[in-house]
Amino acid sequence: MALRSYQQIIAWQKSMALVIDVYRVTQTFPRQEIYGLTSQIRRAAVSIPSNIAEGQGRLSRGEFKQFLGHARGSAFELESQTIIARNLGYLNAEETNLLLERITEIARVLNGLLRSLTPVASE
Repeated sequence: MALRSYQQIIAWQKSMALVIDVYRVTQTFPRQEIYGLTSQIRRAAVSIPSNIAEGQGRLSRGEFKQFLGHARGSAFELESQTIIARNLGYLNAEETNLLLERITEIARVLNGLLRSLTPVASE
């Protein structure tokens, strides 16, 4: 079955749920971080589903792959920022583990999607 909408892409669905989690946990970050780490984490999280959607709306498979690569990069950026937030004491172990597990799952799904778009070399 061909995808009619980016909303059918599992990685997009999972990353949308992650955005909600990120906004929820960053509400308790210190006020002085509103333009710093809070903003960075939220932008990285929002970037994941945004890039998936934009890529799916492009006209070529190559462009779609490029935007999936951007989404994957944003996932790793978010992973690093989550670890920074934990190390600064802004996230507790439960929040950190939830975010890191979701990020890992999204990266895994994105890797699978990227592989599915890459033609297999003939032997």
